[in-house]
Amino acid sequence: MGMNMDTKCAKCRREGAKLFLKGDRCMTKKCAVERRRSQDGHVFPPGQHGQVPRRTTDYSRQLRAKQKMRRVYGVLERQFRRYYREAERARGITGDALLQRLERRFDNIVYRLGLANSRGQARQLISHRHFSVNDRIVNIPSYRVRAGDVIKVRDKSKKVAVFAQVAEGGTGRSIPQWLEFNAKELIGKVVAIPERSQIDTPVDEQPVVEFYSRV
Repeated sequence: MGMNMDTKCAKCRREGAKLFLKGDRCMTKKCAVERRRSQDGHVFPPGQHGQVPRRTTDYSRQLRAKQKMRRVYGVLERQFRRYYREAERARGITGDALLQRLERRFDNIVYRLGLANSRGQARQLISHRHFSVNDRIVNIPSYRVRAGDVIKVRDKSKKVAVFAQVAEGGTGRSIPQWLEFNAKELIGKVVAIPERSQIDTPVDEQPVVEFYSRV
C-alpha cells in the first residue's frame, strides 16, 4: 500500500489553509498554519523558498485545488484519479459525483460521525477492525458505503478510550443531515447519499474538473 510521508503540517502549509489532518490540535495555537501566518494573513509554504512570491497561473490554481481535495480526504494520486474517472462516467455533474464518492469512503463516514478526531485516525481505527457495516467487520478505509448501511462500533471495542469518551459525552461535533448517529449505542446510519449542498468540506471541485479535463 502506498504512503505519503510528508508531514501533516507541511501539507496544510502548502495549501495555505487548515486541512484538519491532526484533529483537535488544528484548533489550538500549536497549529503550524497559525504559527507560519504573516500579518496580512498569508501562510508561508514549507521549504527554504516558501517566502518567495510565485506567479499564479490557471494550471497552478487547478493543481492546488486538486492537491487540497486529495489531501483533505487522505487519498493518493492513483486512487483519486480513479474516483475522478468514475465521476466523469456517472450521470449528473462530475464535480458533485466526485465529492459524493469521497464522502462515501468508510474513513470519512467514521470521521463524520465523530468516532475519530481526523480522517487519518479513522483509517487507523478501521484497519484495527473496530467497526462493522451491516454486522460484518470492515477493515478497509476506502470501502464505499451505501444508503441504508448501519455502522457499529464492535462490542469488544467500546472500551477503547476514544469510543468510551463519545459514549459518555457525545461527539461535540454536528452530524451531517445525511447521517444518523446514536452516541450512547455507538451506532450510525447512512440515511442517504449526500447532495452537494450537504457537503461542507472547504474545497472547490470545479478547478479539479478543469485540471483533469486538460490531461
